[in-house]
Amino acid sequence: MSLKCFRGFCCLPAALALSLILSAAPMRAAEPLCYRGINLSGAEYGEKGGTIGKDYIYPSEATIAYFAAKGMNSIRLPIKWERLQPLLNQRLDADEMDRLRASVLSIRRAGLTVILDPHNYGYYDKQQIGSPAVPNSAFADFWARLAVEFAGQPDIVFGLMNEPYDVTAPAWLEASNQAIAAIRAVKANNLILVPGTIWTGAHSWEKDIAGGSNATVMLGIRDSGNNFAYEFHQYLDSNYSGTHSACDRNEDARQALVKVSAWLRKNGKRGYLGEFGGSKQQACITGLSALTETVAEDSDVWIGWAYWAAGEWWPEDEALNIQPRKGQDRPQLAALLPALQAGPADPSRCRAP
Repeated sequence: MSLKCFRGFCCLPAALALSLILSAAPMRAAEPLCYRGINLSGAEYGEKGGTIGKDYIYPSEATIAYFAAKGMNSIRLPIKWERLQPLLNQRLDADEMDRLRASVLSIRRAGLTVILDPHNYGYYDKQQIGSPAVPNSAFADFWARLAVEFAGQPDIVFGLMNEPYDVTAPAWLEASNQAIAAIRAVKANNLILVPGTIWTGAHSWEKDIAGGSNATVMLGIRDSGNNFAYEFHQYLDSNYSGTHSACDRNEDARQALVKVSAWLRKNGKRGYLGEFGGSKQQACITGLSALTETVAEDSDVWIGWAYWAAGEWWPEDEALNIQPRKGQDRPQLAALLPALQAGPADPSRCRAP
């Protein structure tokens, strides 16, 4: 095919030029996210043991229905390991399991997926996972016992652990792999969410710490079921902790997700934004919108998100709280509604292969 030339410049025919451009920079087709949801806090409250209704609670049907009506299709449900398993390597507490099953049933009746979240920060009864007091085998034992209760139920997702923070990445990799192997050994093919260390922050994913970064070390995750995603958390305040009302790091937080998207895409992995949140200040609402938009734009590698947080016992003046009061929506909900109304989420895309 001859080229057309004009004033010394040669031009490709338009159709061929367009074809070459598209082949050089293929466009990613946007896919519906699997999960758009909320963390409903309460069952992780208190110390080991405790009395239901006094020291801790599970979400009410009214709260579940409220968030379902807003368009959310999943609930990340924080729970307490010590309460479910009072003694390591022993059976799960029958009464607490009944309460957990009842809560799962309530969430299911509303048509939502449940993400079980042992909210322990890498510890059991103040002893770190991987220590002599709580060896990795005890963590694996807990997950084998919990997983068999919900094995093969596609609307139950297993979040391995909330925010391990002071353990090296290699040590956490070993604990994670043992727990994953235990889950698969009891024939549970459920989706598993795997955090890194350093509070599993998106902003710190590539940070070089003792033993190596999450970005390098956590690629060593092994899952015989090939059904897992990495869990990330990302807040907007000055130190990314979610403990301040001001959102000073909006663009930095968004860029952290962009970098994680690139890492996931490069390595053929999936990610889940398990916690993000902000106060009712306008800067926070703007920042929250940007995070949900970023995840949606990169839905080829992200499976969804869950806002932190809500729950009947959250103080009304808690900055990140979006539990409704007297039937009134919290201002932050305005940042989430466009994402919730963008079209149906599709949990089936993230179920066991």
